[in-house]
Amino acid sequence: MRTVAVLPVKSFQRAKQRLAEAVGGPDRRELAEAMVGDVLAALATMPGIGEVIVVTGEPLAASAAGQAGATVVDDPVEAGQSAAAARGIAAATARGAGRVLLVPGDCPALDREELAALLAEPAAPPSVVVVPDRHGSGTNALLLTPADALAPSFGPGSLARHAALGRAAGADVRIREVASLGLDVDTPGDLATLRAALADRPAGAAARTRAVLARMVPVEA
Repeated sequence: MRTVAVLPVKSFQRAKQRLAEAVGGPDRRELAEAMVGDVLAALATMPGIGEVIVVTGEPLAASAAGQAGATVVDDPVEAGQSAAAARGIAAATARGAGRVLLVPGDCPALDREELAALLAEPAAPPSVVVVPDRHGSGTNALLLTPADALAPSFGPGSLARHAALGRAAGADVRIREVASLGLDVDTPGDLATLRAALADRPAGAAARTRAVLARMVPVEA
């Protein structure tokens, strides 16, 4: 079964607004770009993933995707993560995907072994695997078999919502915690958790994000 990873990426100018109290605008943009680069690097050589599709209207993200060998789907409107994910699913389905992995662009600590274990789990269609955020209420990743098993509905409370949507569609629904996929960055607290996690990882992991974090200057109160 051909698996396609879909990575929705919003413009870096608009990214990570909730970090504003701790991180200045230029650093937020650099951090967003670096995290996407690290996620793309992890996915590019991931066994079991036949193609990576990046849905974005951000030129720098499109350029990084091209350099990583990913397919770019334009997102000129940027109507939100769910809409971008749906656009990516449509593209993946048109390109023959049997299943889709929706991955966030802000999980630079993504662990290849953890992801490989997730992809290796047997799942007869229709199947929906929901990977929660570290708070246990949001969704950080979805593994959908077939690719259009449900219409993504990200945002607050999306873990329960995706589970309900999957069951309503007659799918086998499973919740799977994947530690490294739980490390998305939306708030200063998330950023601190990511820093701590990367400190325990090999030096080469998430190299782009590490470099930005090392030179970031905190916002003065």
